Amino acid sequence: MFGFKKRRRNRLVAQQFPDEWMEIIGRNMPFYRLLPEADQKELQRHIQIFIAEKRFEGCGGLKITDEIKVTIAAHACVLLLHRRTDYYPGLHYILVYPRSYVAPRVPKLVGGIVVEGPDVRLGESWHRGSVVLSWDNVRRSAADIHDGHNVVFHEFAHQLDSTGARGDSTPVIKDHSTYIAWARIMEKDFKKLRRDVSRNSDTFLDEYGAVNPAEFFAVATECFFEKPKELQELHPDLYNEMKNFYQQDPAKL
Repeated sequence: MFGFKKRRRNRLVAQQFPDEWMEIIGRNMPFYRLLPEADQKELQRHIQIFIAEKRFEGCGGLKITDEIKVTIAAHACVLLLHRRTDYYPGLHYILVYPRSYVAPRVPKLVGGIVVEGPDVRLGESWHRGSVVLSWDNVRRSAADIHDGHNVVFHEFAHQLDSTGARGDSTPVIKDHSTYIAWARIMEKDFKKLRRDVSRNSDTFLDEYGAVNPAEFFAVATECFFEKPKELQELHPDLYNEMKNFYQQDPAKL
C-alpha cells in the first residue's frame, strides 16, 4: 500500500505545475515570494499531492474552485516544508464556507454549568478528519503577511498538534529529550501568556492563545511565520523550539 502511494505521488510531482495555479499563488499568497527558489519548488510539489489527496467541499452555497483549493493547499503545505511528511494523514476533508459561519457552542463553565448558544467562527480543526474554513477570512488573512494572523496556518497547526494527524509531527520531535525541551518551553511561555492576559497586560502573542496549550501552539505558529523577527526577539526560546519543530527559520527570509 505504501509503495503504491509513493509511486502515485511521484507521478503527480513529475507533472508540470499548472500555470493557472501559479497565477493563483501570485494573487493570493504574498508569503510565497519570500521563500527561496528551492522552497518554492518543494511547496509546488506538496500542493500537487495535497490537492490530489484531500477532498474539498463547499458549504453555505460556495462552489469550490481551483483558486480556493490552491490558496488553501499552498498555505497548509508551508507547514510541511523541510520535513518528511505524510500530508496530514488524519485529514480527509476541507470544508469551506463563503464567509464566517455560525456553529453551535456548548461551553462548560465552572461548576459544570453549560451555556448553549451560537458561535461565529472563522475556522476550526476537527480531530476526526476535517478542517473547516471561511474563504473570505482565508483570503483576508493571507493578504497581510506581517499581521500575525493566518487562519490556514492556525487550523493546520492544530492538525499537526492533534492525534488526528496520526503522528505527522513525530519525525521532527525525534526523541524524549527533544520532547522534554519542547514541552518545557511551550509550558513556560503558555503560562506567561495566561498571566499577562489575566492581568490585562499587553501581549505580543494573541490572547486567544491563553485558552489552552493547543490554541497557544496554533497562535505561536501564526506569529512564527508572519512575525518571526518579533517572536525571535520577544520569545527567543519559543522561537528556537518552533524553528526546530518546523525545520525553518523565517526570521532570515
